[in-house]
Order: sequence, then structure tokens, then C-alpha cells
Amino acid sequence: IDWMFHRMNESGVFNGSVVVVQPLRKGMVDSLNEQNGLYTLYLRGIDGGATRNEREVITSVSRGINPYADWAAFLETAGNPETRFVVSNTTEAGIAYEPVEKPTDCPPSFPAKLTAWLDRRFELLGGAEETGMVFLPCELINHNGAKLKECVLKHAADWGLGDEFIRWIEQDCVFLSTLVDRIVPGYPVDEIPAMEAELGYSDNLICAAEIFHLLVIEGPRRLQKELPFDKAGLNVVWTDDLQPYRTRKVGVLNGAHTASVLAAYLGGLDTVRGMMEDPLFGAYVKQAVFEEIVPALSMDEAEARSFAAAVLERFQNPFIRHELLSISLNSVSKWKVRVLPTLKSYLREFGRVPPLLGFSLAALIAFYKGDARQGHRVNDQEDALGFFARVWARETPAERVAMVLENAAFWGEDLTKLPGLETSVCSALEDILAEGVASAISKRMTSS
Repeated sequence: IDWMFHRMNESGVFNGSVVVVQPLRKGMVDSLNEQNGLYTLYLRGIDGGATRNEREVITSVSRGINPYADWAAFLETAGNPETRFVVSNTTEAGIAYEPVEKPTDCPPSFPAKLTAWLDRRFELLGGAEETGMVFLPCELINHNGAKLKECVLKHAADWGLGDEFIRWIEQDCVFLSTLVDRIVPGYPVDEIPAMEAELGYSDNLICAAEIFHLLVIEGPRRLQKELPFDKAGLNVVWTDDLQPYRTRKVGVLNGAHTASVLAAYLGGLDTVRGMMEDPLFGAYVKQAVFEEIVPALSMDEAEARSFAAAVLERFQNPFIRHELLSISLNSVSKWKVRVLPTLKSYLREFGRVPPLLGFSLAALIAFYKGDARQGHRVNDQEDALGFFARVWARETPAERVAMVLENAAFWGEDLTKLPGLETSVCSALEDILAEGVASAISKRMTSS
């Protein structure tokens, strides 16, 4: 998003800057501030059959704030009447209501931080219409704008912020729903020496991404004038209904990632491109996409297959080193959002559990054991990590699978109620533990 605001500034259609707020206690805003908000972005890939390899210094970031270290500085930004937009990307786990007392210091959840910030803005600026905010949450959950607003209003009620504050939120603040699509692996560690030699300077925040990008915004068109992305040549769609875009993107691109990367990592691979080039795992991804995900989507099959083919081509971008462990962040919430709806749709349509999507849940359970490979890092919420520690204290695969599937706090329902899923996942986990992930996948490739 910093790149998009940078592009609008460079095009002369916008005149603004970005303050980056670090979402977690550990982060990189100190490095960002040391570089005066500047970083180099590489955009690389195949575009219309031609190779593109471009770079530019992003200049839209004014500074970064760590609210855990300086809560007062974070709240101080609320008093700037020119502040208009809040964009967030805290992963699927980030937009969640966690009851907490009105904070005097930085709370852990994003919605609580945001509510405290809005409370301070209301207090400092008086709740006038023109002080209302526009929110663009980019977390990959359905109706993300409405969900974020719901969390804010719950905190407002808990903290007794009053009817006038709630009226201001309801009438003068706009919570847009969005869908974002760009593969951004981030810091290309293996290429840094060559890149810095080419650049002629050091940059601790070099970022690599693919050429393709899409932002879909569901909300009032009047705001398009305030955010003239299109006038800067950016691929931004304003729509009254983003569901068709979401179904396609979440089911295919994100679903393919989440259904495959944990198994591929357990199989000794490290990157998406490596996974796609591996004979077994490449075939696994293609079969999962074309035989299980695409048939379960409620959209035109030809369109879905065309989009899927383009996505798999993007996965093989020769310039992109997308680490499997990077994608594994918060895999529990990702599997719920990205894979579970497709699995249930397939089950309804065909009357059986899709073998490879079911297998992906077994791979998740195995991955969360945390000892598959030297240096294996499981990165998720503390409650999820604690839960899986208890899961792996159980003696048998059947007990472990039952405990995971029954956890409605993870999935929003008891997954043991889905016909055949518990048996399918248990069989897959037994095979992973006894024979290894490659053999376990091979069995299901032939049986599907």
C-alpha cells in the first residue's frame, strides 16, 4: 500500500504520506526510521510474455511508530485533522474481538488499539463530521470492513465511550471491505549482496514483489475521488460486490498456498517455486487446484480454470523466492478462511472429503508438532501454540486429530461433524508419521 500511495504522489494526483504503526511487539520500525522511511522495492516477473525487472525507492513513508514502546506517540497521531485513511494488514488472526479493559498502555489486539486511537481522536477533535476516518482493512477475511467495525463498536460499548462517540463511528467513519492480491515475499536475503552492489547503497529493507497487483474495494464510489488510484495507473476496482473476486482469489491462490506449503515444508522444500518445480509436490498442487478447488467454486468453471492457470504461473515466477515458512504464519486461521469453505463445498457437491484438501489438515497438525526439520519455526498466536503442545502430548494420532477437529474456537464449528473428515485426516496423519509426507501424498494422488 505504501507503493500505491507513492505512485499516486508521483503522478501528482495525491499529496500525502504514510505513518507505519508496528502491529506486533517485535518489528522493524526502528530500521525504517533509521532509513528516514525510505526503502527499495523490486517488482519482477513475466508480464504479457515479457520479462520485467524494475526497482524504485518508495518515498511515501514519513516515519514508523512502535506503540508498544511509545503508546503516547501513537495516540498523538489521532489529533492530526488531516489524517484520513487507516489501512491494516494484520493477517486473518488480526481482526478479532478480545475483551480488554480500556487501555492505559498498548493492548495486544489491533481492534483495541484502533478503538483507543479513535477515542483519542474524538476527544481531541470533537467528533465533527470532517474528522471521520476511512478504513481499508486488507486482512483476508470476508466482509473485513464490517468485522472491524463490529469489533470497534464492541470495545466502545465495553469502555462506555458514549452515544456521541458511537454516532460518530456509525455516521462519519466508513469501513470499506477490500480484497488485495499481490505476492510479496519481502526481503530477498540471498540476493542482497548483488542488489546492494547494483544499487550502490545499503538498504536493510529491500522488498521484492511480483508485477501483478489488484486491489478490490467495496464501498461508496464517492470515495474514489479521495483515493484516485486509477489516475495513477493502478489496478484498483471499486465495486458494489467483491464476493466474486474474493471467491476466486481466496479459493484458488490463497487456498493453493495454504493447502500445500506445510506439506511441502515437511517434505524438505523451502520455497513456492521449489515446490512447483518438484515432480511430486508440483503435481500435488496442480491436482489440488484443478481437481478439488476449482470444481468446488461457485463460479463459471472456464473462468475459474483460466484464473487458476494464471495463478500457478505466478507461483513459478523466476524472480520470486517466496519462503514456505513465511506463508506458514498463522496457518490455523488461514486454513479456516482459505481451505475449509472449499472443502465443505466439495463435500456438499460430491459427497466425499476431497483427498488432498483433507490431507492438508493432517499436514497442518504434523507441522505444528514443531520438530519436523532443524530450524523449524511455527509462527502463530500463543494460544494456538499452547493448544498444539497439548495435542502432541496425546498418545495416538486418532486422539490428536479428534482434539484438533473438535476445537470450535479454531474453526467456528466442530469439524468431527463433517462426514468422513475425521477418518480422512486421521489416516493421513498416521501415514505422515509412519512413512513420511511424500509417501503419504503419493497414496492420495493415486486414489483421487
